[in-house]
Amino acid sequence: MIRTLVFTFFVSGLQAFYAHGQSTTLNNPILAGFYPDPSAIKVGTDYYLTNSTFSYFPGLPVFHSKDLKHWKQIGNVISRPSQMNFMGHRMTRGLFAPSISYNNGIYYVVCTLIDKGGNFVVTAKDPAGPWSDPTFLPEVKGIDPSLYFDDAKAYIMYNSDAPDYKPLYPGHRTIRMYEFDPVSLKVVGEEKILVNGGVDISKKPVWIEAPHILRRNGWYYLYAAEGGTSVNHSEVVLRSRNVWGPYQPYEGNPILTQRHLPADRRDPITSAGHAQFVEGPDGKTYAIFLAVRPYRDNFYNTGRETFIAPVEWKNDWPVVDPAHQELQYRYPVAYGETKVNARPQSGNFQYTITFEDQLDPALLFLRTVDSTSFSLTKANGLTLVLKPETCMETGNPSFIGKRQQHLYCSAETALSFSATSDNEKAGLVIFQDEHHFYYLCKSVADGKNVVQLYKSPAEGNAMELLAQAYVPTGAVFFRIDAKGEQYSFHYALKPGKWSLLKDNVDGTFLSTQVAGGFIGCLFGMYATSSGRETASKASFQYLKYAGKDPVYEQR
Repeated sequence: MIRTLVFTFFVSGLQAFYAHGQSTTLNNPILAGFYPDPSAIKVGTDYYLTNSTFSYFPGLPVFHSKDLKHWKQIGNVISRPSQMNFMGHRMTRGLFAPSISYNNGIYYVVCTLIDKGGNFVVTAKDPAGPWSDPTFLPEVKGIDPSLYFDDAKAYIMYNSDAPDYKPLYPGHRTIRMYEFDPVSLKVVGEEKILVNGGVDISKKPVWIEAPHILRRNGWYYLYAAEGGTSVNHSEVVLRSRNVWGPYQPYEGNPILTQRHLPADRRDPITSAGHAQFVEGPDGKTYAIFLAVRPYRDNFYNTGRETFIAPVEWKNDWPVVDPAHQELQYRYPVAYGETKVNARPQSGNFQYTITFEDQLDPALLFLRTVDSTSFSLTKANGLTLVLKPETCMETGNPSFIGKRQQHLYCSAETALSFSATSDNEKAGLVIFQDEHHFYYLCKSVADGKNVVQLYKSPAEGNAMELLAQAYVPTGAVFFRIDAKGEQYSFHYALKPGKWSLLKDNVDGTFLSTQVAGGFIGCLFGMYATSSGRETASKASFQYLKYAGKDPVYEQR
């Protein structure tokens, strides 16, 4: 008995020693590129995360992690056109700010379809899917819904209009809540205003939104974004002993922001907010939130990205990373990492997407998927049918893209395509939205094969030709390089033998600052017959991506 007891203590001591000795570093952003409005939960030892996708399809990616560092996309919430499509919507509309939750074996996502239907809920027994068709919630009028499960009851909170629809100032909003029936997927009773305006309405706070509730030590913490999603973005917190309030604000608010820092600081992370708290593998609290990485001023092309930072509890109040004024690109943590078999999503990395049996779940279509417009074979790769639709319209052109995930990166592909007229084009596009993109393509001009670079028009569908070169018949290789605020465009007739078509092209044209809206850039394989019917097709062998931002080499 004594020997058994000693051995048990010895094994426990070893386990404690090794657990204490483990460490890793969380690199920011944990999801690089256009992954805005993150919502994350912990279920057992697993973490699940989803993001806004606006009018891209499939919608609302689902990521899985064991360590908050390595993330693998395991599916998409909106994966079937029968669930939802975004035809006729501009790219920056569609799905806003999902929130994921779990209760009694069921996963829930609530979200806002901003222009058509409003707030809805979908459910699944497996976060990888399939997810149910949406159930719309007509009583929940506003945006950014979130579910909270508390003992035997559930609640849905959201951003809504000012009381009696009479705002005291521009941006005056409220946080409201209903009780929610998680079985019937309906609200219960009457809504109640939990927060009017923000933490201090006398200061005219704007856009209180993205609310979540957390229960800890007998307190209900209501935390939310405030200040809008640009440089004045922040996260604030209030608390109450009762889930219905009244909620009192923390005197140290905001608990997360970068708006007070010098704009000319080195390698800035800005616009931080829209957070959700999770418990880490070490038992400590972490905030997962959105922020951006400008290459200068407020210019950025990678969209709003997903970041992480530690949370400290001070006098029963949560504060995000109080040890630093500036958000960090690296946070050491005292627990080990658990890698997953997936492409990296943070730091510098490169990979090649091939097209054989099925499309990678991270690839995106515009507004819906048309299964007749593409095919996959090991011999030909991805074959796109040229469609009359263009990406300057609000339909579904032959376009399949992936996110630009670094400020300094490149994307390349191999294209087999023979145009029969000058309206037929196929190639690689760097795409921000319908009116902000550059298109590197193959076509014909004066009866000869050419490679061309076009700039999108501010309105209409007459693209501007920036450069052109004649090429012989046969396959062509395309590469687009991003270098912060400049892009360059290359082509090759043999692998690796690159010719420059045009250098130092203005990248600020592709920024959120210029384009407006809420999305980031994609590298897209795109083929169009520009308004005419055709039988032509274009085949892409692969999509190769490589990103190397200097910040990860310097720090």
